[in-house]
Amino acid sequence: MILAEKIMHLRKKNGWSQEELAGKLNVSRQSVSKWESAMSVPDLDKILLMSEIFEVSTDYLLKDDRTEEDFVSGNPDGEETRKITMEEAQHFLKVRRDASAKIASGVAACILSPVLLLFLGGAAESGMLDMSEDLAAGIGMMAVLLIVAGAVASFLIFGREMGKYEYLEKEIFELSYGIEGMVREKSEAYAPVFTVKISCGIALCIFGFIPLMLVDGLWGTEMAEIGSFIFLLICAAAGVWLFVSAGIIQGSFRQLLQEGDYTVEAKRTGKIMDKIAPVYWCLVTAGYVGYSLWTWTWTTSWIVWPVAGILYGALAGAVRMWKKK
Repeated sequence: MILAEKIMHLRKKNGWSQEELAGKLNVSRQSVSKWESAMSVPDLDKILLMSEIFEVSTDYLLKDDRTEEDFVSGNPDGEETRKITMEEAQHFLKVRRDASAKIASGVAACILSPVLLLFLGGAAESGMLDMSEDLAAGIGMMAVLLIVAGAVASFLIFGREMGKYEYLEKEIFELSYGIEGMVREKSEAYAPVFTVKISCGIALCIFGFIPLMLVDGLWGTEMAEIGSFIFLLICAAAGVWLFVSAGIIQGSFRQLLQEGDYTVEAKRTGKIMDKIAPVYWCLVTAGYVGYSLWTWTWTTSWIVWPVAGILYGALAGAVRMWKKK
């Protein structure tokens, strides 16, 4: 194992990003990236500093004669660390990219599913269409159910394919040589596209409200109100399509780089919270049902749920801080 691989291996083992290691060494992230891609070699003083930070000898860093055991080691919790190959990483990125537009289309379809129901209901009530309101509602509901069923089926199909890589989201792993540079390059190339998609999605969601706000003052008819709401749904569906498709692709980069919501610390916290969550929510549910039955205040006792959600977030934050210590 060469020096570049050792630096990346030790950094990942400690759960640090390139930025965090660069801060400890007082160098730029680009310098760390070049060291890990073997494009340059750190100065001797940086090697000495790394030996202190990583708590390894300089001989280990400088000598290449290492056994296979040095390639894959356990993480600080004593668990075996999975090694991700280049082929595995590329296939994961391809699966996520291919599924992004299809899953986004399924979500958008769910948002658009009531459009026919709204139109037929309004048209039947206003006399624009020669059909009863019950028939219009029946046709509209059939359309809603068919669209939602198709969307759910697509979620299951593509979710099963992406589920094969669930370990990238929950498990701690190491990347084989060259993968991090490849993923970071793709991430940087996609960053402008991600920004444009998110910006356009926000603009569409805001733009969709304009007719809804103007319709009362300009027209005021029931069909005009229904039309403005349908327009809002169309804009929202287009915006959400952009959000979901961009988020899935961007998330795939972060999962492989173990950044954002997928850092080593976040995964360790997640494993603890996975054990706490069932007990926590069972207690909350029991408390909610018991209190509501005792006081018969169902109309106000629902406030338990948002409070419990906030407390759960605080609990997760406390666990994360404890793990860092």
